[in-house]
Amino acid sequence: MTQISVRVDGANYTDDVEPRTLLVHYLREQLGKVGTVVGCDTSNCGACTVHLDGEAVKSCTVLAVQADGSEITTIEGIAENGSLHPVQKAFHELHGLQCGFCTPGMIMASIDLLKDNPNPSEDEVREGIEGNLCRCTGYQNIVRAVQQAGREMSGATEAAEPAGAQA
Repeated sequence: MTQISVRVDGANYTDDVEPRTLLVHYLREQLGKVGTVVGCDTSNCGACTVHLDGEAVKSCTVLAVQADGSEITTIEGIAENGSLHPVQKAFHELHGLQCGFCTPGMIMASIDLLKDNPNPSEDEVREGIEGNLCRCTGYQNIVRAVQQAGREMSGATEAAEPAGAQA
C-alpha cells in the first residue's frame, strides 16, 4: 500500500491505495465520487474525464499514486453555491444528453475546452471533445450547449440561436 494525499472537489483526503489502483477506481470506490463514470478502462470513451491540477484527463489512464499532491475536480465538484455550472445548465437547456452516461466526461472536457477557447466554432468544439464518445446523440446539441455555455461564461449576451432563426 502507498499513502497518497489529494484535494478532491475542495476536500483533502489522505488514503492508502494499492500502487496499481486507477484514479477512476479510487475516486469511485474510496471517495464515493460515482459521477465519474467507468466506461471502458481503455481511454477510448472519455466518460471518466476529470480535471487534474486544472487539466482534463481520462482518470482511467492515471494511477491514483500519480495524483499524489494534486487537486482533482470531478463532475460533483463543479457546481457552485447549489447552482449548476454554466456547462451543466447549457447541456440541460439544449438537450445535450440522452442516456447521460457520457455526460460527466463530456462536461468536464467541455469546461477544459472553454477555459482555453471561450468562443469556439462548431469545428473547434467537435475537435475539443473528440476524445469523448456519445452513443446516443448526433453531437449537434452537445456542440450547441458548449457554445452557449462559452457565451454565458464569457459574459456575451447574443442569442443562442443563429441569426434569422425562429423562436
